[in-house]
Amino acid sequence: MSRTLPPGWYPDPDAPQQERRWDGTAWTDHRRAPEPPGPPRSAGGVSGRAKAVALTVSGVVLVAALVSGGFALARGEGDDVVANPAPQFPLPTPTPAAPTSAAPSRMVDELDGISLPLPRGWTPAGHVTRDNLVMTTEGGKVFTRTLPVNSAKSPASLAAQDIPRAAGGSYGGIRGHSVVRSERVAVAGSPGYLVRWRVRTAKGPGGYVQSLAFRPRAATQPPRAVVVVRFVFDAGPEGPPLADMDRITRGIRSVDR
Repeated sequence: MSRTLPPGWYPDPDAPQQERRWDGTAWTDHRRAPEPPGPPRSAGGVSGRAKAVALTVSGVVLVAALVSGGFALARGEGDDVVANPAPQFPLPTPTPAAPTSAAPSRMVDELDGISLPLPRGWTPAGHVTRDNLVMTTEGGKVFTRTLPVNSAKSPASLAAQDIPRAAGGSYGGIRGHSVVRSERVAVAGSPGYLVRWRVRTAKGPGGYVQSLAFRPRAATQPPRAVVVVRFVFDAGPEGPPLADMDRITRGIRSVDR
C-alpha cells in the first residue's frame, strides 16, 4: 500500500473526529471540524422524450426482424391471415459469468514493515500517512506508526505512554477510564506489550482504546525500531466486536516473513 498522499484535509491522527491539513509531506497545525456530506446526487435517468425515441426505434427494429425472419403475412381471397413459420435455429449457450474476486484477508503496511489481518467488515484505508489510520470499519479504526530508532524505552513503557493519547484524541469529554488489559504479548514473533482501556464519556456508551507496542523483526525496519498499533472502538452496538482487537493483534506479521 502506497503512503503517498496529495495535499488536503484528512482525519487527524491524534483526534480522528476532526480533520487536519496534510501538505503532501507532513501534517500542519491547521485543524477543522469534518464537513457535512453534500446533498445526494440525483440518479441519472433517461428523459421521457429519449424513452419515446428508444421505444420507436425498438419497434422499427422488431418489425424489420419479423419480416426478414419469414413472418410475412399472406391473405388469400376469403381466407384468414396465416403466418408462415420462421426457420428455427439453435440458441447459443450463455457464457457463465466470471467469479468475482474475494475481498482481501490482509492489508500490508509497507512503511511500518508489518501486515495486519482484515476481520469481516474491515477495509484498508484509501490513503495512509504517518500517524494515520490504516484500516476502518463501522465504529472502529486502527492506526500504526514507527517510533524513532533511538528510543530506548521498553514496549511496556511506550504502550503506557501512548494509551492516554489514544483515548484523548479519539473521544471528547472523557469522564474516566478503567484498565481492561495490561500484559505482555508476542507479536510477529517479537515480545510486545498492550494496554487496553474502557473509556467513559459524558454522552453515549464511550469506547475501548488499545495501544500495542513491539519491536518487529523485519528486514525493512532498522534495529531497535518500535511499532505502535493504536485501536479505537466505539462501545455498545454501534462499535465492532471487541474480539476484533484480539484477532488483529494475534494476526500481525512482519512483511518479510
